[in-house]
Amino acid sequence: MERIPILQMGNFLLVTIQVDMHDRLAMTLQEDLTNRITQTHAHGVLIDISGLDIVDSFIGRILANIARMSRVLDAETVVVGMQPAVAITLVELGMSLTGIRTALNVEKGMALLRSSLNETTNQITANKWRADDDAED
Repeated sequence: MERIPILQMGNFLLVTIQVDMHDRLAMTLQEDLTNRITQTHAHGVLIDISGLDIVDSFIGRILANIARMSRVLDAETVVVGMQPAVAITLVELGMSLTGIRTALNVEKGMALLRSSLNETTNQITANKWRADDDAED
């Protein structure tokens, strides 16, 4: 069965879609990616769709589902490399892609994920300090 490779880069998973997506492949990617997030404890997922010329409503929904599932599994999702025609199609289909953050390219997407991870780490540290201060009182 055809699969899209999922690479691990530190705390992040990188998916580069370089083939035409069909419904079965999209469903397989969704399952594979959620399993990899759980196995690796990844905190971020970057999906590069620069190789896609067309995204239909089903593929758009799968991308949105991946972002929601990733969030439930404590990982942020950023989609990069969206072609103008794909953006136009998604808007015309009325798809908002709620929960999906986007960036123009892989470099900007990785920066967005790193920033998001730093914000989360800072919030956890601040909450720990508050809890420690409350315990001393």
